[in-house]
Amino acid sequence: MGPLIQCHGIVKIHRSGGLDGANRGFKAVDDVSFSIEKKGNFGIVGESGCGKTTLARAMLYLDPPTSGGVVFDGVDLGSLKPRQLRAFRRRMQIVFQDPHSSLDPRMTIYDSLSEGLINIGMDRADRTKKIGRLLDLVGISGALSSRFPHEFSTGQRQRIVIARALTMDPEFLVLDEPVSNLDVSIQAQVINLLLDIKEELGLTYLFISHDINLVAYMCDIVAVMYKGKIVEQAPTEELFANPRNEYTRTLLASVPGRSGQIDVSSAATLSSADREKTAPAVQGLSKGHVVSDITSRTGDKPDLTEGTR
Repeated sequence: MGPLIQCHGIVKIHRSGGLDGANRGFKAVDDVSFSIEKKGNFGIVGESGCGKTTLARAMLYLDPPTSGGVVFDGVDLGSLKPRQLRAFRRRMQIVFQDPHSSLDPRMTIYDSLSEGLINIGMDRADRTKKIGRLLDLVGISGALSSRFPHEFSTGQRQRIVIARALTMDPEFLVLDEPVSNLDVSIQAQVINLLLDIKEELGLTYLFISHDINLVAYMCDIVAVMYKGKIVEQAPTEELFANPRNEYTRTLLASVPGRSGQIDVSSAATLSSADREKTAPAVQGLSKGHVVSDITSRTGDKPDLTEGTR
């Protein structure tokens, strides 16, 4: 099918002045290159602080790379003028880790989801129809769109953030630790929801996490990041069966209950029905692994009946 996005030698240096007046730099991302196939599910795993989020922001030119480049569907993002880049961003969106800070507490859910649609000139009737459809897609009743973020549980807020990312009809979604702030039972529901949405809309995902089991369940290709570098990249089953880098082996050895080889089936290649059969087996990879056979839409009773906060 061919790559949708290609990263070539991305470097990101954060600079700051010291007390002595010297301008020092910290290389957060160091010469990272990879590509993601159209409708693929690419995972990046690594410990906190290794540069995963910095890389994602650089890829989307939210914080442009110091050097290197990103080609999206044949277009060099670094060559675009600010106005062109802003229009181009409709095709690529991001879901951040913390749903609390992602939503403006002073805006209703309807207003939060309307912002981007207003910017592209959509009238109110069409906005209302689209917002209702997207909220339904993520398992939230459209009748609740007049409520404020504090009236929803954490899991529901993250669903709303996912719906907002979909308002621009993107082709590519960056999922930056999208479930790490959620309760374990809610994590399973949101993960399966994301896989359902990918299958339904034909999206391409970049999934970022520090949980290697979760990345293995979600993704068909996994890259391991350490100190700003991609130290290993391989198809999921190959990476688990034959890790080549010492850091990857250390990461796998840290998985609770792991002994010998792990049999991994990527859920990204399965249908919704097949995932429900596969998930319990995948859950056995480690104690308390988040993936379960709970349904992902309105059947998520632990999430949707959770009291408001």
